Amino acid sequence: MNVRFKKKSEIFDVAVTAIGGVVSVGTVLYGVWHLGLNETWPELVLNLFYIACLVMMGMYFFKCRITTMQFNYWCSVCVGATILLRDILFAPPLSIYWIKLVCHALSVLLLLMLTYFYARKEWQTYSKRNLWMICIIDMVIAALYHYDIVHEPVSEYTEYLLTEIWIRPTITYGLVACFVSETKKNKG
Repeated sequence: MNVRFKKKSEIFDVAVTAIGGVVSVGTVLYGVWHLGLNETWPELVLNLFYIACLVMMGMYFFKCRITTMQFNYWCSVCVGATILLRDILFAPPLSIYWIKLVCHALSVLLLLMLTYFYARKEWQTYSKRNLWMICIIDMVIAALYHYDIVHEPVSEYTEYLLTEIWIRPTITYGLVACFVSETKKNKG
């Protein structure tokens, strides 16, 4: 089998992302089926971007017709689209106002970081610390959403929303792990 990564830690990062992403996307797709399309169509649109990222990650891992530049570009576009849609344009209603402001500001920062990351001609020179900041900021946004949703009245929709919130940080973790491993190869 021809795979891009040889170290166990790199394979583990991609495997964690793939398993977590597939289980999360499957759970949200079940929620769409269970709750109906009228109520959950935004999650279905977001899942299309998440599925695209997972497919590209699999293609990248197994060296199937995708270059590093294509992988970086299209994954950055997909993750950026989910940030723009879920966190900026159609932000979920939050009951705690300061969390809403912080999440909105962090989402804009995350979108700018992704844009700056890909806009660089020599993206391999982007430091590992800066790459992991993309993942950390995404996890902070998800944790703040999680905190707010847990403190609201629980409904049938709550568990699916909590699952959907954590899909993107899981995918971002895998993408950053791929980006970091690629920068190591090009520097070494």
